[in-house]
Amino acid sequence: MLSNFTWTIRVYYEDTDAGGVVFYANYLKFFERARTEWLRSAGINQNIMTETHGVMFVVKSTAVDYHAPAKLDNELKLTVVVEKMGRASVQFVQQAWRINGEQQELLATGRIKVCCVDTVRFRPGEIPQEVLHAIRQLEAS
Repeated sequence: MLSNFTWTIRVYYEDTDAGGVVFYANYLKFFERARTEWLRSAGINQNIMTETHGVMFVVKSTAVDYHAPAKLDNELKLTVVVEKMGRASVQFVQQAWRINGEQQELLATGRIKVCCVDTVRFRPGEIPQEVLHAIRQLEAS
């Protein structure tokens, strides 16, 4: 595992379904937000990356295992771990944990692969060197 990052969120009413628990697809939204904050912590602004290099990250594949439900007003800790980096893709393992004081409970584990594509043809493109450098700097810290 190359990098580890955590980000905390709160479950809002809009995140829940008729049963009062977080709707399963919302974990993908939570994971997306955590990856965005991970990039931001490395000094990478995705809008600037797109404007400067003409590339963007898109999700290629996801797989999520659900372990326990999150409910309204729960505080969640989301983790981002880079499992593997290639020239045009990054494989992540992400988790959502419920925080209750000192106790934490694992709620969901996701494996997400993102690819770098050019914004004109939407074909794979290499991750810009300065972005790779920023990510590697984040790993070293």
